[in-house]
Amino acid sequence: MESQVSSQKQNQINIILHDRQKKSEMGKQDLNTSFLLVEKLFTDIIGMDEIKENIKEIYANILINQERQKLGLKGEKQVWHMLFKGNPGTGKTTIARKLAVLFQELNVLSKGHLIEADRADLVGEYIGHTAKKTKSLVEKALGGILFIDEAYSLARGGEKDFGKEAIDTLVKQMEDHHDQFILILAGYPEEMDHFLSLNPGLRSRFPFIFDFPNYTADQLVKIAKRLVNERDYRLSNEAAWKLKSMLLNDIHENRSEHFANGRLVRNIMEKAIRKQAVRLLNKNYYTVDDLMLLNAKDIMIE
Repeated sequence: MESQVSSQKQNQINIILHDRQKKSEMGKQDLNTSFLLVEKLFTDIIGMDEIKENIKEIYANILINQERQKLGLKGEKQVWHMLFKGNPGTGKTTIARKLAVLFQELNVLSKGHLIEADRADLVGEYIGHTAKKTKSLVEKALGGILFIDEAYSLARGGEKDFGKEAIDTLVKQMEDHHDQFILILAGYPEEMDHFLSLNPGLRSRFPFIFDFPNYTADQLVKIAKRLVNERDYRLSNEAAWKLKSMLLNDIHENRSEHFANGRLVRNIMEKAIRKQAVRLLNKNYYTVDDLMLLNAKDIMIE
């Protein structure tokens, strides 16, 4: 009897597949369009090869699961909450924004917006206030992603601190709205590991843990060039070499643990643009090339 039921189901699937074969080109176009979206969203990201590979796996899992459901096969109920571990300026917020767009396109999220928050947005001043603030924040995030940076700060302050209430409320909201929003907790690697150790049941609620490594000096120079190109500036070869040398020194000497990565490069480039403006005002005239070029004298690091 069981084999007969199985055979009937297989026949039904074969009929559906036969009908789909007539529309194969359309089906391929749909799949390729979705894949091109992944490429468009993430291939311009510098570095992060392992994270990009993980995102491709997530994309494939969602899409194939949807195809299975269309054929009457059992669909996997996946939870998409995530942990991002990395130093400042490693692209955590950027990836979260792009994931929000991707999940909306794949109909995992209805709106695809991103709500950014930190401890001050969740923790209140008296008993009950924290739960209210946290619930309100989750409600705003429904249909999208709630991104909480420096999430480990919620576990600081001891037993009487209201941060624990925020954590408990978030866990409850994850259960109540398990398929209506995605929660991403982010922060320094060591602090996030310690945060998870304080609440052993928390780690199991986040099936995806992404490690955001520090950028290399070469990658940071690429980021710098992209930043200035977007503003119609360009780095001279000498400026690029000077920047790389300064970054290598900064990475290896003293601030590697909390190295600011992309934030540091952004600050250096903004300062370089200001230095260039002062330099040009001291000239009697300047060309279009002068207005665009950032030279080695403009590159400084604090």
